[in-house]
Amino acid sequence: MVPHYCAVRYAATNGDETILKVSISGHPGSGTTTLVNSLCKLMSWTTVNGGDIFRNQAKARGISLADFAEICRSDESIDRMLDAMLIDSMEAEDGPEIVESRLAGWWAYRQNISCIRIWLEVSDDERARRVSVREGLTMEDALAANQKRLLVDRQRYESMYGIRPSDATPYTHTIDATTLPKEEVLKVALKILKEGLK
Repeated sequence: MVPHYCAVRYAATNGDETILKVSISGHPGSGTTTLVNSLCKLMSWTTVNGGDIFRNQAKARGISLADFAEICRSDESIDRMLDAMLIDSMEAEDGPEIVESRLAGWWAYRQNISCIRIWLEVSDDERARRVSVREGLTMEDALAANQKRLLVDRQRYESMYGIRPSDATPYTHTIDATTLPKEEVLKVALKILKEGLK
């Protein structure tokens, strides 16, 4: 498992619930963004996406995403800054209900944020199929791109934070979404939320 996440937290603040309620994680192509969008629409929740934080920082610097990614690879302090910004959003009393990011589940776990943390499990072949359709790649190219991305991310997370992304420790629930349509994934997630947020 490699976290590509969405985190929504709940915890008591001054006797009331804070905003964040759950974390949702998965490899690229696992459907986390689709699930987050469905939850937000159905529940009228707001969300922060770790990818959006990355894109906004690139835009603020006036450079392309590819160039910003290259800078991040050579300067770990930028990755750490982006992660700190995400954690601040997760802990804010006026933060979003949902935060989507590769490491949001791990941060919720390490920061002792009381929340549901969901991992979407999808097979390598199915994720490659989805990426190939979305980005117009062949299955072989999509599979190779996914594997390369996972390897780079795993090495970076282990080096920076001592986190092995495949470690299931931070997750409270796993949804095997390999063969499930998006409607069924949403239904399972809603059941988990209903039981966990009682």
